[in-house]
Amino acid sequence: MNEDLASYWIETAPPGRPYPTLDSDLNVDVAVIGAGVAGLSTAWELARRGRSVAVLEADRIATGVTGRTTAKLTALHTLVYERLRRTRGIEGAKLYGHSQMGALRRAAEIVDELGIDCDWERAPAFTYTCDRDRTQDLRAEAETAREAGLPAEYVTETELPFPVAGAVRVTDQIQFHPRKYLLALTDDLRRMGASLHEHTRVLGLSEGDYCRLTTESGGVVTATDVVVATHYPIFDRALLFTRLSPRRELVLAAPIDAALDPHGMYISPEEGTRSLRTAPYQDGKRLLLVTGEHFTPGSPDVEERFKRLAGWATDHFGNLSFTHRWATQDNDSTDTVPLIGPLHATSRHTYVATGFGGWGLSSGIMAGQLLSELIDGSTLSWAELYDPRRVASTLREAPAFFKHQARVAKHFLGDRLPPLSGGSVDDIASGDGAVLRVGTHVCAVSRDADGQLHTVSARCTHLGCLVAFNRAEQAWECPCHGSRFDPDGKVIQGPATRPLEQRE
Repeated sequence: MNEDLASYWIETAPPGRPYPTLDSDLNVDVAVIGAGVAGLSTAWELARRGRSVAVLEADRIATGVTGRTTAKLTALHTLVYERLRRTRGIEGAKLYGHSQMGALRRAAEIVDELGIDCDWERAPAFTYTCDRDRTQDLRAEAETAREAGLPAEYVTETELPFPVAGAVRVTDQIQFHPRKYLLALTDDLRRMGASLHEHTRVLGLSEGDYCRLTTESGGVVTATDVVVATHYPIFDRALLFTRLSPRRELVLAAPIDAALDPHGMYISPEEGTRSLRTAPYQDGKRLLLVTGEHFTPGSPDVEERFKRLAGWATDHFGNLSFTHRWATQDNDSTDTVPLIGPLHATSRHTYVATGFGGWGLSSGIMAGQLLSELIDGSTLSWAELYDPRRVASTLREAPAFFKHQARVAKHFLGDRLPPLSGGSVDDIASGDGAVLRVGTHVCAVSRDADGQLHTVSARCTHLGCLVAFNRAEQAWECPCHGSRFDPDGKVIQGPATRPLEQRE
């Protein structure tokens, strides 16, 4: 197995045109923060409507979470429809199905209109179980999904190389190369005159009749409207962090003979999630992508999880030679539904898209449709379903809400009490890290492969939870809200916008 963590999508797409860091002031109609699928889809929809748009990306375009997805574009989101029927009624499930299927149709229109070469394939999507005691759950899901407008049915056989007890099957879904798709959108944005900026981290937002964004690079953007599409919102004024729970998942890729292709996209909530699909490869083979082992950021056993996922894949598909492995991160909202719409209760010009729960491709494309309508002063029938201003403390959300708050409180308060990681700096092996108390400071100390120590503050710069070391990815991660930092404290992933403080 390739020991480097490299996303197949990032490695096999064209490098993309480099875009400059914003180091001067800029005035636009709409500023979009974040250049993943949600941000670029929103920017593209608005530019097509004649709005002047700026896209501000802290790293490279389409190399964040969207560049590390499994790239399933489907409206079948595991077991969401029966859950929505219980919490939002069948009308809520129908609105969800209508909006998600609409995102698939919109993506197909864009691919046709722009002539995008992105390994576009139609395939059925399945949610399956190997547990006979759970087949009733899948029967109910199939029935509700069908009533919600999906071409869904319950089946007992698939083309997987192992038997299933039952499955929900939805036809005519999509799998594709996400980075190739988004680079094509970016090229079209450039042709339409949009201002695109990479390595431009936004630090501040002032709201008013006109919004003002300040950046780490010194440029200031003045915009009538602002869209925060940073996966996890970098601004907490709406307290959305109380309703979002971060989780990471692992992805492995290996070539297989085309005869072993299961011809579909599959997911099971069992065994810490098992999800798979294939993609076009070379020499008459397909690339098998297997995802699973979800865990809280900062878990110490990531390498063991990679081995467990690899073992599951080889048990079911035979001897495999893995060519790529990587990890992705998702945010789950406490009531299942993404948060897309006004950023907070009094927002007039600021909007957010977050909480996609592992289904960011369909929800991100849908967010582009929804937010462009809202910014234009219109609305869609399903806008209220996704509105972030919906009450967070309703009975339907309360159990998950309080469970999430208890977990965060454990890290936020418990982390401030002894004991911290035992041992001393001398005990830290190459490639490992630990949180230690050094004098009056709580420090995150890691040792690189050359034996060099790296010491930074262990307090996440977002809200102060203690970070933990992910050995497999060589990163400090916040278990509360998912911020990630490299060994020298540089921000890899938000919501944090400032690096961990250096320590001697």
